[in-house]
Amino acid sequence: MRVLIAGASGFLGTHLATHLRVHGHEVTALVRREPTSAHESRWDPSTGDIDAAAVARTDAVVNLAGATIAANPHSKKYAREVMDSRVSTTRVLAETIAAVERPPAFLAGNGISWYGDHGDRLVTEDSETSGDAFLTRVAREWEEATRPAQEAGARVCVLRTAPVMDRTSPPLKQLRLLFQLGGGARLGSGEQHMPMISLRDWVGAVSYLIESRDVSGAFNLCCPRTPTNAEFTRTLASAVKRKAFLAVPAPVMRVGAGYLAPELLGSVNARPAALERAGYDFEDEDVREVLAAALA
Repeated sequence: MRVLIAGASGFLGTHLATHLRVHGHEVTALVRREPTSAHESRWDPSTGDIDAAAVARTDAVVNLAGATIAANPHSKKYAREVMDSRVSTTRVLAETIAAVERPPAFLAGNGISWYGDHGDRLVTEDSETSGDAFLTRVAREWEEATRPAQEAGARVCVLRTAPVMDRTSPPLKQLRLLFQLGGGARLGSGEQHMPMISLRDWVGAVSYLIESRDVSGAFNLCCPRTPTNAEFTRTLASAVKRKAFLAVPAPVMRVGAGYLAPELLGSVNARPAALERAGYDFEDEDVREVLAAALA
């Protein structure tokens, strides 16, 4: 298959592109500079400039572009960049896909934050979105931007991605060091559910959706058994052979984490029901397996 990836130079995009190429697919990266090879195509989402012919030649377009979420959680300007960088790229790609004669599949990055705080209730792709937390609002507008492609009849898969755990990338890169130094701590009560997924399952699931030409809709990219924050804290502390007796009170989290506080203190007891129905077989099903794979 021919796959076009926006955000191909990022952490997830790099691993996905490598995996697809190893498995025989032709991958082209969308770049914002002059292309240096035949496997790159220039675009500028801020102006809507994109090579429609490159989109028309592909079987699937994957959008992983967007500003890093945790760079400055207290800056309103940066919060706008987080929103705009996701919505604008998705809209440009969706409108371009809609305009070509044979619309390719569109795998649109998104976040598990779409659901908002659901407490202990089980959350599947059929659950509603609730609340007004910043990243929940981002995810709603992010998903809405795929509408032109959907209305044009393209196969659209919305990737509601939980934090991807790997020791070379946030958040686990920083958490691993913190826990090794004895600074591991439960957040708030620790009873909130904290969805996550291993890097190998994220790559495997997205590749599976690219190749599965008869599936579409929203997909939760998270491990099948979502841990609480307390379970995650205990498991990571054990994995790095340290104790974790500390706790960060919720009021301190609300001040320190800025617009990310609702995501850290809210609870999303997510299940990847649509992925399981589609036939994807997870390698890492719970927090112990996810962290073992991530720290290996």
